[in-house]
Amino acid sequence: MSLLEKIQKKESVVGVVGLGYVGLPLLLEFIENGFYCIGFDVDPKKIEKIQKKQTYIRHISESRISEAVDSGNLTVSKDFSSLKSADCIIVAVPTPLDKHQQPDLSYIIKTSETIAKYLKKGQLVVLESSTWPGTTMEIMKPILEESGLFYAKDFYLAFSPEREDPNNAKYSTRTIPKVIGANDEASRDCAKALYDAVIVQTVPVSSTQAAEATKLLENIFRSVNIALVNEMKMILDRMGIDVWEVIEAASTKPFGFMPFYPGPGLGGHCIPIDPFYLTWKAREYDIATRFIELAGEINTSMPYYVAGKVVEALNNHQKSIKSAKVLILGAAYKKDIDDMRESPTLKLIEILESKGADVDYNDPLIPSMPKVRKYQYDMQSIDLTPENLKKYDVVLISTDHSTYDYQLICEHSVLVVDTRNATKNIKKYRDKIVKA
Repeated sequence: MSLLEKIQKKESVVGVVGLGYVGLPLLLEFIENGFYCIGFDVDPKKIEKIQKKQTYIRHISESRISEAVDSGNLTVSKDFSSLKSADCIIVAVPTPLDKHQQPDLSYIIKTSETIAKYLKKGQLVVLESSTWPGTTMEIMKPILEESGLFYAKDFYLAFSPEREDPNNAKYSTRTIPKVIGANDEASRDCAKALYDAVIVQTVPVSSTQAAEATKLLENIFRSVNIALVNEMKMILDRMGIDVWEVIEAASTKPFGFMPFYPGPGLGGHCIPIDPFYLTWKAREYDIATRFIELAGEINTSMPYYVAGKVVEALNNHQKSIKSAKVLILGAAYKKDIDDMRESPTLKLIEILESKGADVDYNDPLIPSMPKVRKYQYDMQSIDLTPENLKKYDVVLISTDHSTYDYQLICEHSVLVVDTRNATKNIKKYRDKIVKA
């Protein structure tokens, strides 16, 4: 039986490498649609959690994990020798930037080397990690061929960019259309059949490079437009105009306008990182990506702008930033999730502490700050009580979680700096609210 037939009959074994915010929900979709799956991760804590039917991602319910385990169609392991038991291998590993803002493909390279050890004839390998156009064919393919097997002759290879948006109430893994690219028809057919089994719509493109570029365009589009409104915010603030009011008014135009919103900086696993993957690759073709890089400069400067607004607000209240007690609300990079990856709050803490401030944080979804790529803060979430709020010289709203009682926050805080327009409906305490 060919691989395509096995996929169509749901008799193929699906292996997912990387059980984070991308890999875990995808793994569950395949199990819930009748596939036997093997999940791989180097983190033993994730393996143990799944085996105990526990979740480690807030928007993934424990009932889904429990049902997957009880179905008998799931094995999770940090033993990658089981890769040889999979017919289809999906790779969803991180692609961060190094300290010089250069692409760090170490996770893709190490995973490819591991797969090559166990690669067997007739397997399909699909990369989902966001990366520069050409990675699949220029980096992954040669490593896989070190196995002695050859692409398009012995194994299939494709790229399908992840489009996860944690805690999105409207779209889920299953309902977000899936772009699929491969450089040969057989690989494209197999990859399309695989995702057709679990995703409502697949969008095949002509090559892995086109699929890789698609993901970058999506996130660069967002990065550039967020940079635009961040710059508008700084301009209009100087003019005494509320950017949020302007965006709301502009949004009434039924064509030619799409609202984007300013904030304290970019966060998450894609938008702060992906544009730099294209700018790096573009240098190989002697192309200067001035527009993209300018957007990156504006967005990365926003935590400094917000910190400046905090300093200014304190000065206006006859208080120096040095030794000031600052409470930051929200450690997650966006509202109502427990994901801290690239959160601007982390940079805000660094900047404010460098100016001599005494910084604490509150986040109902992140009780303690875990170690992340750049930062390791030994901090615990402060209880958000009237008594605690009064202790701080300024409360900085970095993430606008829905559970926050902004009326209570404004009532009991000495000073509030709001980066998210979270206090827009608070009328009584306008004299102590500063928008940033």
